[in-house]
Amino acid sequence: MNTIEKFNEHVMGTYGRYPLVLEKGEGRSASGEDGKLYIDFGSGIGTNSLGYCDEDWADAVCRQARAVQHTSNYYYTKVQADFAAKLSEVTGYDKMFFGNSGAEANECAIKIARKYSFDKYGKDAKRYNIITLTNSFHGRTLTTLSATGQDVFHNYFFPFTEGFLNAETNNISDLRNKIDNTVCAVMIEFVQGEGGVNPLDKAYVDELFRICAEKDILVIADEVQTGAGRTGTFLASEQFGVKPNITTLAKGVAGGVPVGICLADEKCGEVLTKGTHGSTFGGNPLACAGGLAVVTKVSSEGFLDEVCAKGEYFRKKLAEIPDVEGVDGLGLMLGIRLKGKSASEVCGKCFENGLLVLTAKDKLRLLPPLNITYDEIDTGIEILRRSL
Repeated sequence: MNTIEKFNEHVMGTYGRYPLVLEKGEGRSASGEDGKLYIDFGSGIGTNSLGYCDEDWADAVCRQARAVQHTSNYYYTKVQADFAAKLSEVTGYDKMFFGNSGAEANECAIKIARKYSFDKYGKDAKRYNIITLTNSFHGRTLTTLSATGQDVFHNYFFPFTEGFLNAETNNISDLRNKIDNTVCAVMIEFVQGEGGVNPLDKAYVDELFRICAEKDILVIADEVQTGAGRTGTFLASEQFGVKPNITTLAKGVAGGVPVGICLADEKCGEVLTKGTHGSTFGGNPLACAGGLAVVTKVSSEGFLDEVCAKGEYFRKKLAEIPDVEGVDGLGLMLGIRLKGKSASEVCGKCFENGLLVLTAKDKLRLLPPLNITYDEIDTGIEILRRSL
């Protein structure tokens, strides 16, 4: 029995997997059991932010594995303290909660928002509704699926969690009409990743923040996919000139080790008190060691300038391909609109030719490692051109 047969015999079939057994990776490329090499423009859906087995990252995780691999959160660890301090320095948020995934970070954000209003306005005010946007995606748990603004996800698992309303993306009138005295927060993605790699309009974001500040409604930014330098600034919010009350991170922030982080500002950083939230593996020393290595490198001088420059280089090269209609997104988070081509079929053809890419709605989605080289970009673009 080969690996794929063994895998399918024992693992639930919740993914449409390609017939590839990834055996090892180095830099921005990975190889299968058969030795075939693949350039990775997907980074494990934006998670291997420094590519495969970055030396500094691997050394940090291995050192930690030989020291303390886990301890309960009844105790302190230096690596969690160091990671939290570094994140605070880079993001400007003083308080945070560590979990294991983007969905868990978003669940934490939802709990903070509801408890903030409960503490301030009382239970009888019933101020618990959270507005999310159409085409959004916030996770796979029942509550984060309920928050997700795409009907395709609202099936099978009834009843869904109550307390979520959808407003039309970039329609400020619809947002105003949905806000009433029951709303405690608005939850947004600055670039809707799973929804098609679509950035929000700057004017919409400005007015949304103004309305929420006026009505004491918290703004939650889901930066699970956009955060940790993916868009060319450490947080995408920086490019919009705003600071949400709560920001969630996951995916690339620890370079491949599971982590979820909920950052809270001074308005709601003390909302969760002893016993109101927890996570067995949250703040795991291995994840914190990996995260500290990633954040240190990504926030180093000139790194994010290179992310921006490489994003522009991608756009220039992609514009030269006749089958490409346009490119959306920010930094190294790119959605490619194709002329009369099926994104999923092109994705499969790229796989056959040695390039790993993703899809989002009807677009190809690129989330390459942040430290990808220009030569690797050129090689991958040539494979994409050939596949098209």
